[in-house]
Amino acid sequence: MLQWALSLEVEDDGAKISQFCFLPSFAPPFCDANLFCSQKDWTQNSSLVVVLNPGANAGSVPDGAKMPPQQRRRRSVAGIDQDELVEPDALADPDSSFYEINGVRLHHKVCSPEDKDKSSDQSLDNTVSDAGQSLIGLPILLLHGFGASVFSWSRVMRPLSRIARAKVLAFDRPAFGLTSRTTWSSDDTKPLNPYSMAFSVMVTLAFIDYLGAEKAVLVGHSAGCLVAVDAYFEAPERVAALVLVAPAIFAPRKTVKENKPGEPDRQTQKVPNDGNLPPNLFARVWGGFLELWKHIAGFVLKMITVIRDLVRFLYLKALVAFLQSPLGVILVRWVMDKFGILGVRNAWYDPSKVTDHDIQGYTKPLRSKGWETALIQHTISMIVDSASMSRVSISKRLSEISCPVLVVTGDTDRIVPAWNAERLAHAIPGATFEAIKCCGHLPQEERPQEFLSVVERFLRTVFGTPNEQMFQAAV
Repeated sequence: MLQWALSLEVEDDGAKISQFCFLPSFAPPFCDANLFCSQKDWTQNSSLVVVLNPGANAGSVPDGAKMPPQQRRRRSVAGIDQDELVEPDALADPDSSFYEINGVRLHHKVCSPEDKDKSSDQSLDNTVSDAGQSLIGLPILLLHGFGASVFSWSRVMRPLSRIARAKVLAFDRPAFGLTSRTTWSSDDTKPLNPYSMAFSVMVTLAFIDYLGAEKAVLVGHSAGCLVAVDAYFEAPERVAALVLVAPAIFAPRKTVKENKPGEPDRQTQKVPNDGNLPPNLFARVWGGFLELWKHIAGFVLKMITVIRDLVRFLYLKALVAFLQSPLGVILVRWVMDKFGILGVRNAWYDPSKVTDHDIQGYTKPLRSKGWETALIQHTISMIVDSASMSRVSISKRLSEISCPVLVVTGDTDRIVPAWNAERLAHAIPGATFEAIKCCGHLPQEERPQEFLSVVERFLRTVFGTPNEQMFQAAV
């Protein structure tokens, strides 16, 4: 692979920092609106100068003067002009709503069974059976995945409301979609980091109250499944059922084997000891040596744990500091520009079927002010949360779930393998597993009819009338 030696110089009020690294071939990164970039022709030894304070660059553009056209370079991310960013609510659709919680304006949409939306696909409504019209009467909350928004549910919201005969609500989690971007730091007096998992869980439960319901069905997609499951553990009495779509939850392997009937417990089985045997001097010496070695080994393991935790702490501090720096913003913009649209296409079984409408739906939030800093804060929160020693992994609590659960995925998911979803279903007591054929990571978008059929069948089995349940069992 061809590589360049990149010299990166950061200037802030005259202070300069130079850093050298090796990067593969790529177009020069874009810069923040408050950054002024200048560079020479890219050769094997390239240089990029980032000036944090344009006024400190005495030989630059005078105040009030415009840069010559040849020096002015339009910046874009995934085709979105970054010179024309607006507030998120300015991008709202006619059916958009906002609900403020702890100073965060949460963008959401609500569909009711009686709503008529001419823009929706009427053929999807026709896939809903008449029997589905007498179903649960419980609202459904839709939780999107990383990098997605309410848009990812647009094909199935109205049909789902007809299936449930109740309202269906989808909201943009903080850092995504059109939910407001807020600044937050560890020194903030706000009760919760708006970009944390705990905040998303609180918002999920708050939206159940918002709909005037005691409980709801939670439908999560990808990373949204983490929010759904966490919300269940936070308030299991508020969750009627879980639907996990292409869940980004690591499924544990079975490590404990159950003993066969009549077989002694392996953990309690001991070698018989004849108390009539005389004490053996060698055995006592050897036993003392083993006891000493056990204490030494325990001390060494504790030291290794302390060193490991220290290294992890320092690594996390360095990573967080980098992400919060101007270089972190540049990196996020570069990644989204190079891989954002590619990631959407790769999530489909057949990338050629991704339309311009789909791409626009995913890139629309890139037109909102502060999208990159919010994404960085969300990423930092995920890193810190996953490294927390006090947090019990969801994978270790799956066996505690007692509500009805459906795990559905595409059989050709390149983001989260289908085998992981199937293993996850096996780890949850009584869970139902469904794999949609010729489908990738986005069943609700790529195969909406099949997705709706699977969800309706599950809900009818769980919440339908006794006659319907008997019919489903017979089928």
